[in-house]
Amino acid sequence: MNQPTDPLNPDIRPGATIHGFRIERSAAVEELNLFCHELKHIATGARYFHLSKEDRENTFAVAFKTVPRDSTGVAHILEHTVLCGSARYPVRDPFFSMMRRSLSTFMNAFTASDWTLYPFSTENRKDFYNLLDVYLDASFFPRLDALSFKQEGHRLEFDEPDARLVYKGVVYNEMKGAMSSPDQVMVRSLMRALYPDTTYHYNSGGDPDEIPQLTHRQLKAFHRIHYHPSNAFFYTYGDLPLADHLAAVERTVLRHFTRIDPETDVPSQPRWDQPRQAQSSYPLSRAENPEKKCQACTAWLNSDIRDTFAVLAMSVLGQVLLGNSASPLRKALIDSGIGSALSDGSGYDADNRDTLFACGLKDVKASDAETVEAIVFDTLRALADGGIDASLVESALHQIEFHRKEVTNVPYPYGIKLLVSLTGCWIHGGDPVRLLDIDTDIRRLREEMSNGGFFESLIRSELLDNPHQVRFVLTPDTEMAERDRQRVESRLEQVRKDLSETEAEEIRRDAEALRRLQETQEDVSCLPTLELSDIPPSVKSIRTARPDRPTPALCFKQPTAGIFYFSSAAGVHRLSSEHLPLVPFFCHAATKMGTRDRDYVDLARSIDAHTGGLAMGAAVRNRFDADGRCMPFVSFNGKCLTRNRSRLFALMEELACRFRFADNSRLKSLLLEYRAGLEAMVVHQGHRLAISSASRNSSPAGMIGEMWQGVHHLVRIKKLCEDLSEAALTDLSRQLSEMAGVLFAPGSLCALLIGEAADVDAAVAEMTDHSDLAALLADPVGPQHLQTPGLSFAEEDPRDGWITSSSVSFVASVFPAVRLGHPDAPALSVLAKLLRSLYLHREIREKGGAYGGFAVYSPETGVFSFGSYRDPHIVETLLVYDNAESFMRDGSFTDQDVKEAILQECSDLDKPDPPGQAARKAFYRRLIGLTDEMRAAFKADILSLTRDRLVEAAETYLSASRCRGIAVISGEDLLKEANRKMGKNPLRLYRI
Repeated sequence: MNQPTDPLNPDIRPGATIHGFRIERSAAVEELNLFCHELKHIATGARYFHLSKEDRENTFAVAFKTVPRDSTGVAHILEHTVLCGSARYPVRDPFFSMMRRSLSTFMNAFTASDWTLYPFSTENRKDFYNLLDVYLDASFFPRLDALSFKQEGHRLEFDEPDARLVYKGVVYNEMKGAMSSPDQVMVRSLMRALYPDTTYHYNSGGDPDEIPQLTHRQLKAFHRIHYHPSNAFFYTYGDLPLADHLAAVERTVLRHFTRIDPETDVPSQPRWDQPRQAQSSYPLSRAENPEKKCQACTAWLNSDIRDTFAVLAMSVLGQVLLGNSASPLRKALIDSGIGSALSDGSGYDADNRDTLFACGLKDVKASDAETVEAIVFDTLRALADGGIDASLVESALHQIEFHRKEVTNVPYPYGIKLLVSLTGCWIHGGDPVRLLDIDTDIRRLREEMSNGGFFESLIRSELLDNPHQVRFVLTPDTEMAERDRQRVESRLEQVRKDLSETEAEEIRRDAEALRRLQETQEDVSCLPTLELSDIPPSVKSIRTARPDRPTPALCFKQPTAGIFYFSSAAGVHRLSSEHLPLVPFFCHAATKMGTRDRDYVDLARSIDAHTGGLAMGAAVRNRFDADGRCMPFVSFNGKCLTRNRSRLFALMEELACRFRFADNSRLKSLLLEYRAGLEAMVVHQGHRLAISSASRNSSPAGMIGEMWQGVHHLVRIKKLCEDLSEAALTDLSRQLSEMAGVLFAPGSLCALLIGEAADVDAAVAEMTDHSDLAALLADPVGPQHLQTPGLSFAEEDPRDGWITSSSVSFVASVFPAVRLGHPDAPALSVLAKLLRSLYLHREIREKGGAYGGFAVYSPETGVFSFGSYRDPHIVETLLVYDNAESFMRDGSFTDQDVKEAILQECSDLDKPDPPGQAARKAFYRRLIGLTDEMRAAFKADILSLTRDRLVEAAETYLSASRCRGIAVISGEDLLKEANRKMGKNPLRLYRI
């Protein structure tokens, strides 16, 4: 690390003062090609961290240290409520309104255990400062009115027609959904057990039992202290000048405040002198067998988050112990056969003031907890006494090096990913520069390792001999959901009985006032906005490159910062009908089973030591030609540091050409692990699964998508797991081997190479040394290699109710429309945005209390979808979908609303990608025949849309009489109640 001048901010020098900020430190992080500037506001003590980098996707965020002292969800509800109007922008929902008036690449807010973050990213300078104004005013000067608190947090309402009292509120319903999920219950309960004396003991998101105890006055008091500049951490990233940011923050916010002591320091958890045990429960459907649905783990409290060397050392140890299928602790646990997968929360977690390490198993019996713990301690003792293979440590360090170098935008834009990685340490007084520039700590680690026994000693001090540990068991309870429901109903009935007539009338008045507020057509002209003229008319284009010598692979020469990518696609049309449903599990297992050359342990170690990951995946796309055929395929991708290209090719060649699925014990473990992952997905991805189920008869792509990634796929895998006999596993092994032989036949792979110009040319030359891999490549690359398999459709549209353990619902309704190329496609794409912003958000979220409601149009498949997330309603939500046409026909929207919907759609179309991902997307566009000219024409048509065209499209496609697929994922009682309301046209109920 050194201190050369930042070319983007040459006037920013340590010791100087600018716009009330003192520059405390500036440093270059050469590995990441950026400059860090650390500042402090003199008057208020606000902290500011800027990352200067040649990147047009600029980021802003403000974080506050939010320290709950109960589980009422005050920090979470406040995060929602500050976005409901502010001093300069006194409209009902400026946050969601700005989504419509912006070209942002990301807008959101997060509540963690002890901090709350408000980030956004955009490529447009005007947009950046528009959003900055709104975010700053919302954070520091929110209205926090009582009705917004009731809408976003909790409220009582009379549920007609029987006048029962019910709880409503967006956060209330969100957390009801969250606490239906075993992984959420596991992680939050484990923290409660490990941190009994600090803020982490509480549920920062809010426990549904305690949320109704929070008062409006408490919410405002929490904001007054926690959202003060003296408790604030400002962050910016990108190529815009830092001085302009500082001036805006000082002018808009900081000049209005003086320094206070917010008293938000989080103390270290007092350490125990002996281990403890703890247990908690989660709700399980009464139809499930609870016998092997427990989770058991051991967890320890470790170092202070500010000790960057200790955190690095434990991160490496965590990777060594659990990082891949060959890692010794992970292998010992899985090979025991007691459970299906690692317990939720397993691994090293450096997000809290005191870090933690946990490991265990899920899908075990309650009586297995001691056995799980014994496996953990026996494995750790063996490693501490016998030594850790040095190659495992080198592999872990290689993974850190790779992921530090790679620039990605998943799951967040790169600037926000960097921020999330350092926020936990920074807010507790740690060194954010040290977190980004870890070379000093790596050098120290290597010095310590050179003396021998470093990680063995670390195992003893942080795990074996650490008394601050807990054996934790999470048990299923098939009556828990019903008991909770009865308890809430009993409590509400008692409240209703105790209400005076005055209090009852106040509840009715509040409900009516909130309804009027939600239906009011607001004037949002006070909010800043972009114009259509701010949208670049062109689309981003990535061209293939010509390498020095011929190759059947397509080549993209991109500035990938020393990372090389190999991607490919193999058609599945030659697979039999027996094999086709197994494609996703084949992809999961193929890179984890071992090969004819070596077992899975050696293979996993080699993949970690030499690559950034090898993966196969199942995908389905549609051609943009006259017949629009469906093209399902298996992707086979790998990435590495450029020095490891030849190793990458060798590993991919080994997997594709010398596959082996004959280890039945390993196959059984992978199948159980895969099932566990699918089951865990239901409550988190219920909206996507519901849409997939509802779409399954809409097109061949919809059918295959549901077969591979939907509820039907999970049901099929659960059925497969019912027979794990040797005979069944041998038959499965046979099928997977047959599939590999078909998928990896000569000439089957459409491939591409991505990297720096010299690296791509070198890679083409190196391919000649891997002739078996080269023989798999299709020549020429083209869609002829990806064909549609034979399919048969069901006669009736889906009308499915899927029963799972959930106290909220995910409701989907879909219908076929038209694809890109049809004159109505641009209108449908903008119509989805307009309905989400103006209609569904109001009806489903604000009025209904769901976490979200949305509409999505796919120009590739031509399917239009409605969906809701963590929704307390089913029938009412389906009625909202049916009434969308009426909303459009009534015309209660303006030309300004249409403009904003166009801005939203263009924001999605123009989202930037890092070089590697941009090239991969260009490759797949080429395979499906989506040309840059077609994309540009589609965008131009969107920019020319009028209000009348949207109304015409709505009248044509949104009719409630139109054939629709419907699917709902919810709890059994909720689905049965919905069917009672539906009368003669109920949902067909199935169990997940």
